[in-house]
Amino acid sequence: MTSQEVRNQFLNFFKEKNHKIVPSAPMVMKDDPTLMFTNAGMNQFKEYFLGNSIPKSKRLTDTQKCLRVSGKHNDLEEVGKDTYHHTMFEMLGNWSIGDYFKKEAIGWAWELLTEVYKIDEDSLYVSVFEGSEDDGLPLDQEAYDLWKAIVPEDRIIKGNKKDNFWEMGDQGPCGPCSEIHVDIRSKEEKAKVDGASLVNQDHPQVVEIWNLVFMQFNRKANGSLEPLPEKHIDTGMGFERLCMVLQNKQSNYDTDVFTPLIREVEIITGKKYGANEETDIAIRVIADHVRAVAFSIADGQLPSNTGAGYVIRRILRRAIRYGFTFLDTNKPFIHRLVRVLSEQMGKAFPELKEQYQLIENVIKEEESSFLSTLEQGLVLLDSVIKSSKDKTIAGDKAFELYDTFGFPIDLTALILEEKGYQLDTEGFEKALKAQKDRSRAASEVSKDDWNILMTDAEQEFIGYDSLEADVKLVKYRKVTSKKEGDQYQLVFNLTPFYAEGGGQVGDKGYLEASNGDVTYIVDTKRENNEIVHFAKSLPKEVSGSFKAVVDQKQRRRTECNHTATHLLHQALREVLGTHVEQKGSAVHSKYLRFDFSHFSKLTTEELREVENFVNARIDGHLPLEESRNVPMKEAMEQGAMALFGEKYGDTVRTIRFGQSIELCGGTHVKNTADIWHFKIVSEGAVAAGIRRIEAITSDAVKEFYFNNNRMLFEIKDLLKNSQDPVKSVAGLQEENMALKKQVEQLLKDKAKGLKNELIAELEDLGGAKFLAKKVDLDAGGIKDLAFEMGGQVDNLFLFLASEKDGKAILSCYISKDLVAEKDLNAGTIVRELGKYIQGGGGGQPFFATAGGKNPDGIPEALDRVKAYLS
Repeated sequence: MTSQEVRNQFLNFFKEKNHKIVPSAPMVMKDDPTLMFTNAGMNQFKEYFLGNSIPKSKRLTDTQKCLRVSGKHNDLEEVGKDTYHHTMFEMLGNWSIGDYFKKEAIGWAWELLTEVYKIDEDSLYVSVFEGSEDDGLPLDQEAYDLWKAIVPEDRIIKGNKKDNFWEMGDQGPCGPCSEIHVDIRSKEEKAKVDGASLVNQDHPQVVEIWNLVFMQFNRKANGSLEPLPEKHIDTGMGFERLCMVLQNKQSNYDTDVFTPLIREVEIITGKKYGANEETDIAIRVIADHVRAVAFSIADGQLPSNTGAGYVIRRILRRAIRYGFTFLDTNKPFIHRLVRVLSEQMGKAFPELKEQYQLIENVIKEEESSFLSTLEQGLVLLDSVIKSSKDKTIAGDKAFELYDTFGFPIDLTALILEEKGYQLDTEGFEKALKAQKDRSRAASEVSKDDWNILMTDAEQEFIGYDSLEADVKLVKYRKVTSKKEGDQYQLVFNLTPFYAEGGGQVGDKGYLEASNGDVTYIVDTKRENNEIVHFAKSLPKEVSGSFKAVVDQKQRRRTECNHTATHLLHQALREVLGTHVEQKGSAVHSKYLRFDFSHFSKLTTEELREVENFVNARIDGHLPLEESRNVPMKEAMEQGAMALFGEKYGDTVRTIRFGQSIELCGGTHVKNTADIWHFKIVSEGAVAAGIRRIEAITSDAVKEFYFNNNRMLFEIKDLLKNSQDPVKSVAGLQEENMALKKQVEQLLKDKAKGLKNELIAELEDLGGAKFLAKKVDLDAGGIKDLAFEMGGQVDNLFLFLASEKDGKAILSCYISKDLVAEKDLNAGTIVRELGKYIQGGGGGQPFFATAGGKNPDGIPEALDRVKAYLS
């Protein structure tokens, strides 16, 4: 049975049980502040389990793209070392939102596994929750009795809270669960050791394939449990593990989910899978990681240095490093696997085919960049080794390589071992823990339980039509973080405040009580389909009526920028071509940012055309044509632009200005004339094939031109009110260039005269011609002088210092023969002596320069340098 057939049979089975098949949500979470990535199949249904929204069907099923590489669920370091953990994986699931419960979930799971998939009943084990004294919960007797009617009791395992009680997080819906495990060992092995004893023992052939979660409690902030008003079912089955079982394999990587990728790695690298363990781990890592990275990019998350983008970059770099270390690859090759992946999985996930070129380009660029980093890291590591006084390399030095340059710690340890050194692992872990603690403390948030004041099935957002409303507080809670301090989250029965989403920032404003007291709303976000308002304080009387008022000026500026973003998208497709697709946006009140796919830097003429196109639509006074609750199919037929990586419902909202029509939930101006003017302020690269434009509109453009005009008058004033300031500045530049050449020639003449004086001052020291002296030259003059002297004097060790504009300069020149003979390094010397001038620097072993802010330290630096030759 092929993996495609396995997937289809699962979905069709539950379709026949009256479940609605829903598409996989994007793997990258866009509008959930609690998660970076979708790490479980239930993530997209959280709002239903919390009772914040009513699903269109109470029975749902899908296959969900998941990523587990951060936070509580982090399998990254296991990937490749074993045969059943993955970063990106598919989770097959079925859900009941207040409909069926344990009996149906257990019965259908057994029916599918044994009757449809024909898995041998004797190879299956099940587990039930044994209870918890801490939570006051008994054995899940209901689940136990249901399983006892299906399987022998010796195949039912009682599991503890860690294995058999599932929780959404520290707070929220939770409940006991039943896991289904499969034993795929040989008959001989089964006869020797009972499979029940290997369940949940990380045995590679006795693995969990399906988890049936019975959501029936709510975990409160104080840790106590309360029954949920409705009971739910949430199941998740590992697709890759299921394929391993049904294809009679002993490893997930031996199934057709991975074998096409593995074969391609073998072809590219010339290495054979199965030859040795090190090679096998590397190939498994690469086959797994390229899937995670490719799906993330397809869903709109590019590798970067922060947040979710950093996680994706880290995954890709781990794959590159394994190829570099164990497969002898020093050139980009992982991007070549994207073609195989898109052919293999493109039918189930068409975004892979549609975004194929972008995925390949981004991965290739990242590979090239990191391979250069590895080369740089090898040089730096070599420098660290040479400067070490013993055979143990300090952990903080290794951490600096890891943290600053991205050099993998296990590669550091491997190289050190090969050279006869060892790593201070404890010191490294200490430095790493300190960094993680700082990061965790900065982002840690504690939340109280919600205080419920009234029940309201679903909030109403009225902010498209009104910027103020009379509202009532439905619930509130206190949240505390190191970054923001104490804040309060407020939820109203209706609200004019737009919650951050689709690139647009959340509204600010205030809440006015009937007695005139004002509470300021500092931000608005959406969480689990609720609009949550953030305030620094809580209204004194929470039960009364309030007037909620949006900051009109901020909203208007934001709307100008959002509408301009749509017009910019249209302009780029018109000027550059229809290959342009939006890859991200940020709409603030002061500026807009727009990321898009394009292969080259925009020329000045292209930028001018784009600006002119947008401003022509602004001057055209195009009215807003808004349509709400449009069927998705109808919107697409009208030509609306949908964005990859966004989750859309069955009905959508469309925004049209002239020929620009997009699916959008954001707020917009009523007429393009309201924008006043559009101005691009920057254009540059974000990643391979991705460009970024930043622009301003409305009041920001007025301020931009005002400042430019003021600067022009100031320049004209400096130029004695020249009638043609451009011509005057050009004349000054020419004059300045001529004077610079004269100064350079004078300095060269001065250096030549100084050279003979310095050569006469050289002394023999430790087999070198040595001189340490302060001179009156700039950095360029010192370098010219040093290399001229080096061309005339053998075994030269020259250390020169200078003071310019209150700053100190140290330069060190060492003849190359002397560098090799005495194992000297000019870069190390200036870095170490740079501390006396409160600065730092570096360079090559034969020449390096340091700069600092303390010229008073020059004499001591000159005095200390002799020690390197003694």
